[in-house]
Amino acid sequence: MGTTASSTEAPTPVLADSERQRCEVWTRVMGYHRPVSSFNIGKQGEHMERRFFEERAAGLDRAA
Repeated sequence: MGTTASSTEAPTPVLADSERQRCEVWTRVMGYHRPVSSFNIGKQGEHMERRFFEERAAGLDRAA
């Protein structure tokens, strides 16, 4: 069991702008999903200002 694994990293691919594909962002608004690109300028600005959060475990296993 005295073997060591050699790690070789693959080179990072470099793409020209003509080779790239646009990734459309969708978001949930008022109960349904819409592409952000269909928003008006004001709504696009609001979307960019959004803050994201992560919920922590509720901790219900602790005694009160």
